[in-house]
Amino acid sequence: MSSTFSSPAVGSAVDGSPRTHPVWVILGTLTVAFHLGLIFYGLAPALVSRPLHMALALPWILIHAARTPWERWSGWLLTLLGIAACGYIAFNEEALASQYGFIDTHFQMLVGVFLIGLALEAARRAIGWPLPLVTLVALFYGLFGEWVPGQFGHPGLPLQSYVGTLTLTEGGLWGKLTGVSVGVVAIFVIFGAVLNAGEAGRGFMNLASAFAGRLTGGAAKVAVISSALMGSISGSASANVASTGAITIPSMVRLGYPRTLAGGVEAVASSGGQIMPPLMGAGAFVMVELTGTPYTQIMAAALLPAILYFATVWMGINAFATRHDLRPMAAGDQPGGKEVLITSLFFAVPFVLLLERIFLGGYTPQYAASIAIFAGLLLLFCDATLTFSLRGFASRLAEAVVTAGRQVAVIGAIIICASLVIGVLSLTGLGVKITSGILSLSNEMLWPALLLTALACLVLGMEVPTTAAYVICVSVAGPALTELGLEPLLAHLFVFWYALLSTITPPVCGGVFIAAGMVGENWLKVAIKAMALGLGLYIIPLAMVANPDVIRLAFDPLWAIFDAVKIALGLVAISYGVIARRTAWLRALLVVAGTLVILAL
Repeated sequence: MSSTFSSPAVGSAVDGSPRTHPVWVILGTLTVAFHLGLIFYGLAPALVSRPLHMALALPWILIHAARTPWERWSGWLLTLLGIAACGYIAFNEEALASQYGFIDTHFQMLVGVFLIGLALEAARRAIGWPLPLVTLVALFYGLFGEWVPGQFGHPGLPLQSYVGTLTLTEGGLWGKLTGVSVGVVAIFVIFGAVLNAGEAGRGFMNLASAFAGRLTGGAAKVAVISSALMGSISGSASANVASTGAITIPSMVRLGYPRTLAGGVEAVASSGGQIMPPLMGAGAFVMVELTGTPYTQIMAAALLPAILYFATVWMGINAFATRHDLRPMAAGDQPGGKEVLITSLFFAVPFVLLLERIFLGGYTPQYAASIAIFAGLLLLFCDATLTFSLRGFASRLAEAVVTAGRQVAVIGAIIICASLVIGVLSLTGLGVKITSGILSLSNEMLWPALLLTALACLVLGMEVPTTAAYVICVSVAGPALTELGLEPLLAHLFVFWYALLSTITPPVCGGVFIAAGMVGENWLKVAIKAMALGLGLYIIPLAMVANPDVIRLAFDPLWAIFDAVKIALGLVAISYGVIARRTAWLRALLVVAGTLVILAL
């Protein structure tokens, strides 16, 4: 979810330290204040808050991220026109609501078409061509689907109604998903940016080092723990690899770990951050909106599968220790107890406050996160030695608001573009037709339908970010899975997990590419190690279907833990069978036995 583009506004001072232009600090502050203000000052109409959300995102995507003079000048033009168009929607909200999505003037048609094009261009500049191309295919289907023969055609849509519904109502650009981006995702992105600007990242690393550094494969296990913690708040496998990997990968290489294994450990550990409660990137909040399930229940449902994922990686490291000398971290590289305690406070205080406000205070997740943000801001006054500094606070605050503004914009661009796809599916009924197609191809049997869905998630995930892949796949495949007897939350978790497959699975595996570049190894060799360590990503979604009690921790904790233990035993057997240095017959036996334990018992 975080951006990997370069910024013209961030350069390097003579001493190599980053410096941020005041204009972006001001815009970042405005972005943070706007989204926090929506939480504390009441509900704004959707056609006001959501267009303003897009207007605030445009400068970051079109100007801040510009890489060439042409992108910069065109970005200025598109930003000014885009702010004007979004402002038109926001300031005419009451009048537009009475039109019920039907355009009645040429000017409104111009504004509508421009906003659709702008959403596509913003997504293209933020994350590349794939998602805009998928959206374009959907848009053209809406326009020309009446000429598609057979059951996948539709009766046709009047242009005024089609464009109007997508741009003047809550049925397209300003739909429920965009509302999630405005009201929930943005708040947690700000929360993550504030934590990362302080000493929380260092606290994650120190805690992981203190806990696992002395164990066999200690440096790799530190990467697993720290990446799980960091990934939950960053929500991006690639960003997680780049941040924690800068510390963990050199540490593993220095201890003599094979370079391919060092890169694979970091890639697979970072990919799991998006399935790790309490934050789970943006996916949990989108899931809340799509399923109507309370956030606390989604956290509880996701907890045991996430623990199983990281436990599988942990055991995979132990299995690799039968092949390689995976030494513990040197005592001199491990932090002292005082440093661990102090730096851990920088993430523990906001996290504890967040969870306390949700579970004991009974507040909404976004309100609780807002309170935690203010706690995190207060912690920016101090460094890792608890030294108070106004200058340090100003520097860290500037970093936090610029990071928040940029990341909110990137996520907003992705979700707004994906909302167009959802709008077209709703208008044309294509989602229902694809659901029927899946049911027909699978002969109305659950397991073939699951495998078809998994394949679709893998293919789509290669082209678009995890959140967008999840939203699109669950919109077309989710109804088929629920019709075949899968409960809605389980269907959504299944799709969400498999939307992550492409982070470590060739041919397109972003997390692996970055880790391979950092470690200086062939990416395919790194990917093979990552897939071996990340077996849980392929098996656990199927295990959840075969053992549905594992996601019912909130309602039936004993059976949930029983199923989790059973799945864990099976995963350990499979992991050792695939990785460990053992005789071939014993490895095959372990894989078969593990599979039977998970799926048949």
